[in-house]
Amino acid sequence: MNEVFTRNLTAWGKQNRRPLPWVGQKDPYRIWLSEVILQQTRVEQGLPYYERFLALFPHVHALAAAPEDQVFKAWEGLGYYSRARNLIKAARVVSKQYGGSFPASYDGLRTLPGVGEYTAAAIASFAFDLPHAVVDGNVQRVLARFFGVRHPVDSTLGRKTFRELADAVLDRRNPAAWNQAMMDFGSQHCKPRQPLCSSCPLADHCVALARDWVGELPAKRPKAARRTRYFHYLVLEHGGNRYVRRRDESDIWAGLYDFPLIEKSQDLEPGELLREPEAKSWLDDGGWELRESSVWYRQALSHQDIRACFIKLSSKSGKLPKDQDWQALAPDKMRKLAFPRVVARYLDEQG
Repeated sequence: MNEVFTRNLTAWGKQNRRPLPWVGQKDPYRIWLSEVILQQTRVEQGLPYYERFLALFPHVHALAAAPEDQVFKAWEGLGYYSRARNLIKAARVVSKQYGGSFPASYDGLRTLPGVGEYTAAAIASFAFDLPHAVVDGNVQRVLARFFGVRHPVDSTLGRKTFRELADAVLDRRNPAAWNQAMMDFGSQHCKPRQPLCSSCPLADHCVALARDWVGELPAKRPKAARRTRYFHYLVLEHGGNRYVRRRDESDIWAGLYDFPLIEKSQDLEPGELLREPEAKSWLDDGGWELRESSVWYRQALSHQDIRACFIKLSSKSGKLPKDQDWQALAPDKMRKLAFPRVVARYLDEQG
């Protein structure tokens, strides 16, 4: 069955290669950049970011030397900012410790910040033609359906099973072409919804199709309950400037900028919020006057939903009780900084 799987999928891959700028690349920098950007990101969304990064940082030395604020601004809107932080760290390691050349082995690549099994396998196979199977969500879906694997893909046993299965079917003579075919087939043919089973070259031997499991596979563990968080941002204006600060390294949005934030378990009207102790600690003695309140903006994260509103206040004195960490910036300077997506949307609409 493995032989049929490999032969038929290889033939499909030769005829259905996606015309993407990183496909067929041998430059490890470009491969690494594309793989990091495409983690948890659709190709259509990631493509303009890939092109933007290459224009701004055409090689690893340029990325390593770039100010962090510039990298975060280029990344703004992609989310999962730990990827951007690791991108900077890894670029600096490659630039300084390896002279700009990526390690040419799977184990060497795994030592780079943020480079896990998947990314290391992708760079190793695509850039250096090393026999390492790439296992992403597309590959897991193809393997789960064809071989009838019912272990949850996000379980320890499932991850081990799919890794071993991917290695077993890997075309070791052409690992780059094989890995690309696997990912493309899962993306274009064996899709999550409405897979093209009627024209599938693997249909005659597909366990899921034979047993009517296609809609059930790949299996996943039950999702944790989502929670909603209510962010009330204070947009404090003084002399045409607004107060912002850079979030600290212990935060999920570390390195990004935002306004004074008050989080509550529910959405509050501006009048209610400004009577809260947290608001008073920001505004007492500053002569702040309420100007307007925005609509609610939403951002969906992996396990939570963010709802955010922006309450604009102005003051003649601009005095802040906690002003040591805050900068008063003009709008043109703020546009050069990276903000969480929900804040960036508000700023874009404000002009």
